[in-house]
Formats: sequence, structure tokens, C-alpha cells
Amino acid sequence: MSCASAAPCEDAIARCARGRGTNNKNLMIMSNTATSAVGAATGAHPHASLNYINHDKSLKSWLLTLDHKRIGIMYMVTVSLAFLAGGILALFVRAELIAPGRTLMDAHTYNQLFSLHGIIMVFAFIIPSIPAVMGNFVLPLHLGAKDVAFPRLNLASYYIYVLGIAIVLMGMFFGSVDTGWTFYTPYSETVGTSVLFVTLGVFVAGFSSILTGLNFIVTVHKMRAPGLTWNRLPLFVWSIYATSIVQVLATPVIGITMVLLFLERLLHIGIFDPSLGGDPVLFQHFFWFYSHPAVYIMILPAFGVISELMATFSRRPVMGYQFVALSSVAIAFLGFLVWGHHMFVSGQSAVSSIVFSLITYLIGIPTGVKVINWVGTMYKGSVWLRTPMLYALAFLFLFSIGGFTGIMLGVLAIDVHLHDTYFVVAHFHYVMMGGTVIAALGGLHYWWPKITGRMYKETPARIAVALIFIGFNVTFFTQFILGSQGMPRRYYDYLPEFASLHALSTYGSWILAAGLFLAAGNLLVSLFRGAKAPANPWGAATLEWTDTTPMPDPHNFKRMPIVTRGPYDFHLVDDLFSGDGGDGAPATTLQGAGPTS
Repeated sequence: MSCASAAPCEDAIARCARGRGTNNKNLMIMSNTATSAVGAATGAHPHASLNYINHDKSLKSWLLTLDHKRIGIMYMVTVSLAFLAGGILALFVRAELIAPGRTLMDAHTYNQLFSLHGIIMVFAFIIPSIPAVMGNFVLPLHLGAKDVAFPRLNLASYYIYVLGIAIVLMGMFFGSVDTGWTFYTPYSETVGTSVLFVTLGVFVAGFSSILTGLNFIVTVHKMRAPGLTWNRLPLFVWSIYATSIVQVLATPVIGITMVLLFLERLLHIGIFDPSLGGDPVLFQHFFWFYSHPAVYIMILPAFGVISELMATFSRRPVMGYQFVALSSVAIAFLGFLVWGHHMFVSGQSAVSSIVFSLITYLIGIPTGVKVINWVGTMYKGSVWLRTPMLYALAFLFLFSIGGFTGIMLGVLAIDVHLHDTYFVVAHFHYVMMGGTVIAALGGLHYWWPKITGRMYKETPARIAVALIFIGFNVTFFTQFILGSQGMPRRYYDYLPEFASLHALSTYGSWILAAGLFLAAGNLLVSLFRGAKAPANPWGAATLEWTDTTPMPDPHNFKRMPIVTRGPYDFHLVDDLFSGDGGDGAPATTLQGAGPTS
């Protein structure tokens, strides 16, 4: 049916609503949403001139903004710069390892570079990436709220994060830090004083994580739109909610640990240093009690992104919605109980190691529930292979490898042999980059039309996915082989027998970098040359896509939405949005242009 005018479209939607037996509230929501769809179809965007970007363009309005969307954009720029810096450092590290012996730098410089790479990537990029960027931008829109519960606290969280990272960078660039991102004692007790600044910066940045988590928890509890019950929350909200619990409960532990390390170095108090009567293994317990839950701070939001992509691009509700939702909470809970599997060779008791090994197996169950239900969602679905879905499929493959190898490392007899080898490096990167970063790229491409109002070019985006996928596997799968053959991690030099695999891993890093730069370039070009996005380019069913224009209003919604359906009831939106999304052209028909369930 053609949408030559608004009236026929609205009449058709009303007939559709009556035919499905919807109540007046349903009809009101559908009619409000229809106005957006009709506006997209006719090219008449009544509110297109006013959005969260252009309503006030002054620098002051950005620096002092209380708009969660603008704060999300500021986080995105900052963490992207951190990712760029950490990625360039990784390329230098891999370039040095292309052949045995010295290639580009000496051993001390190499130790500094891989330490900088780890610290920047973990504390400045991966931990805040999805929660701070997409959580800030999308969460209130998912809830039908005008903002987060505490907007000023949200802005303060950003500046605290920037301050913490600035202190870290000051310590790195004006001194020597070669402890790795774990700061293990007693070595970190004896090297240069820059460790003091780095640990202080990590302590300060931790407050940003705590405050953001607190803000999101209160927002989910208190700011939901009428009718948006727990069983109607998008799975991304469930994942951010579980992540926020971990942030609030676990981050103080790393903060206290950094303070103790700082005080011991400054005042020579015996806490971790055995020469002062301290216990270095105590540091490991404190560090991993935070850092293993921190793994789920990194990966749980990625699970939420993948759930959204699987549902939208399969045109089916996520199979086992409640199991997937509650598995996020289960992972958050079990994540606090498995830190000891990082310490199988530290001298802890055999009983402790067996218990930690068992709990490591248990945490694979809720993770497996998610993977099985994602596959089930695609089964008999109308799978639409757009760029975000390609990232979701890449995630499914890469994260599964990371998860299976994590179970392997939870086996005592295997871990003793593989501990501190490149097998652990490969496993960590398959989980963190193959999981978190790939999901973040998928979510960024998915919400890019909502963030910018522009569509990127599909062909270069797909080429970028292929390059990233191939480059990642060439880089890190070879490291599984290196580790199983006994190559230790963090080594500056190595035996000639490892040379061919190291060279292959380095070549793969170049392919991976080419894919990442192509993806970034394609998105940046779309800001200036991209076609204008329709209101709902993917035909999604969650609330953020029911806004009047592609880019949200400064206050998100003109009126409070009343929710009468679930987040993945695609049968209620197929008639409202065509979901063409390919070239960014406005929708022209009510049905049939996009995939249907």
C-alpha cells in the first residue's frame, strides 16, 4: 500500500490495530509511532530541525550538558581515542615480535609498551566502552525516560573518568611503568615512582564506574515508562543493569587495593611487600576479586547488544527471553566467586583450587544459555545480513572460542601447563576483543542512524567486517598454537622455532588494523556524505526507534510513552515501518520493503 499521503497510512494502521484486537492504549502508541513513520515516508519531518545535537551548538552547552545523549557522545570520542592509542601500541608490540632478537626497540621499551597497551585498553577503553557510551545514549531511550535519574552525577562521572585517565597518562609518559596492567607485587613495589601516579589514576577512574553504575540502577528502577514492566525490558537494559550491580560492588575493591599499594610505596607499610612483612599473594586475591568481575563489566553489556541485534535482524523475539535476562544476573553473581582460578599456580590450597575450578565450570552454564538462545532466535527467523548482524555472527563465533578455551583454563591439569603462555593471551583477546569490541562495533553500526541521523555505506562496512574477522583470527588463533607449544607471554625475545607463528600473528594484526581503520573511516565519512536516515531503518521494535526523527529530541520524547507490548513484538511494527535501511532512503511502503517474520 502506498503512503502517498498521511491519511491513508493512518487509516490503514487503525484498521490493522482493530483487526488485531488492540486496546485504545495500543492504538495510541501505534498512532503516535505511525506519525513518525508517515513523516519518514513523505520526507516531512516536522521536528527534523530540532534535535539533541543542533538545539544548542555552543561549546559551553556541550561541556556543561546534562543530556545523557551528549554525555554518551563525549564518552564515545574519549574512549575511541583511548582505543586508537592502545591499538597503535599493540601494533608496535607485534611489529617488535615479527622476528627473534631486536627489531624496533630494546627490552625495557618493549615492556613499557605492552604495559601501556594493557592499562589503556582495560581501564580507559574496554571497561567504560559499552556501558558509558551506549548505556548512556540508549538506556533512557529504551526506558521511555527523558534522562537518567541523576543527570549532574552523570556529567560528573565523565569528568572523573577523564581526570583519572589523565593522571594515568601523566604517570606513563613522565616516567616508567613496565608492570603490565596487573601491577603485581613485589615487582611494582620496586620500580619507578610512576606506578604511584598510575595506581592513583586507576583509583580516581574507579569512582566514575561506581557512580555510573549507581545512576543506571536507580534509572532502571525509577524511570521506566508506564507499562514497562521487568518482563518488557529490552535485554540490553537487563545486561546494563547486571553490569551496574557488578560496578557498584566490585570496583571499590580495586580502589582500596590501589590505595594500599600507594600507601605501602609511599609510607613503607608492610601489606604486600614480603621484605616489610607483607604478603604478595594477598595483592593477587584483592586484584582478581575485582578483575574477574571486571571481565563481566566488559562482556555483559556486549551480551545485551548482541541480544538486540539477534532479535532485530532475525525478526523474531529472543528465544527464552526470561532465561537470557536472568542469565545476566546469574553471571554477575557467579562472577564474584571465581577469582581464584587466576591463582592455580600461586600456592593456594588444593581444596581452594578445586572449588574455584568447579565454579568456573558453573559460570559457563548461564553463558551457554545465551549462546543457545541466540542460535534459537535465528532458527526459522528471517535473518537479515546487514552490517550489525554480521558483527553479531562474528561475535558468536569468536566469543564461543573464547568461552570454550576459558573452560579449558579452568581445568587444573591444563592450566598448570598453559598458565602464563600465549594461550592465555589468545583466550583473553578472544573474550575481550572478539567479544566486547566486536559487539561494540555491531552496536555502534546499529545505533549509528539514531546517534547521527546518517546512514553509512554498506559495502565498505561489510568489507571492514571481513577484514576484522580474518585479521583477528590470524592474529590470535596462532597464539593458541604458540601457547600450547610453550611460548611464554610478555617475552621480548624467543627461540627461532616460534618465529613463523609470531610473524603470522604480526601479519594478522596488520589486516585487523586495516579493517578497523576502514570501519572508522566509513562511519566518519557518513557524517558528511551519508544519506539521511529514516526514523527506523532496521524496523526495530524497541522504544528508541519510535521517536519522531532519526536523531532524538533534546528531551527524548514529546510525550510520555505508554508501553503495552514487549520489546520484540515485531508483528506490531511490521505494518508501521518498512525497515529498508540500505541506502538511508525514506520508507515508501507500509509493508514488504524489509524482512518480515
